[in-house]
Amino acid sequence: MPYDLKEVAAISGMPGLYRLLKPTRAGVIIEALDEKGTRSVASARNKVSLLHEISIYTQDYDQTVPLSEVFDRIHQKHGAELSLTHKSDDRDLTAFMADIMPDYDRDRVYLSDIKKLVQWYNTVSKRLEYQAPAEEETTTEDGAATAEEALSTAGIIPAAEETNAAGSPEAVTEAKPAKKTTKKKAE
Repeated sequence: MPYDLKEVAAISGMPGLYRLLKPTRAGVIIEALDEKGTRSVASARNKVSLLHEISIYTQDYDQTVPLSEVFDRIHQKHGAELSLTHKSDDRDLTAFMADIMPDYDRDRVYLSDIKKLVQWYNTVSKRLEYQAPAEEETTTEDGAATAEEALSTAGIIPAAEETNAAGSPEAVTEAKPAKKTTKKKAE
């Protein structure tokens, strides 16, 4: 995930974006993602929309594109500094959206959504660090995996003692040595 959006939220009735810090009895402690970084409490009555749960509609009715992927596309084409703002010309905003996501649903994604997307991207790119996406596993012509990951040993290499915990479905039972029994001679 290029931008970590798990703790970033838009809150109804409050302008801008906020980082969720800690839950309280009455709501959640938030920090504004602006120059001041003021902290306050968002009431439980406010609707909190986490950015990592938001997606953009595509022309395929059953599919959406996560906001983090849209932000990644914007970063790949325009970098952290976006020349557009939410106050830019409507034609420029729709052309920008068509450039970033050619298959976005023009009936369900409104101009106000595009303005919000641009405004959120500008805020996030200024306040959060961009992390390059992790490389995905690729295969060579012979079908061998080239990504570095743990491969199954299929029981050829014995498991470490830590994984042999009681109750583990993968626990390997080792043969216990037979107890030595001594018989007392009857006198």
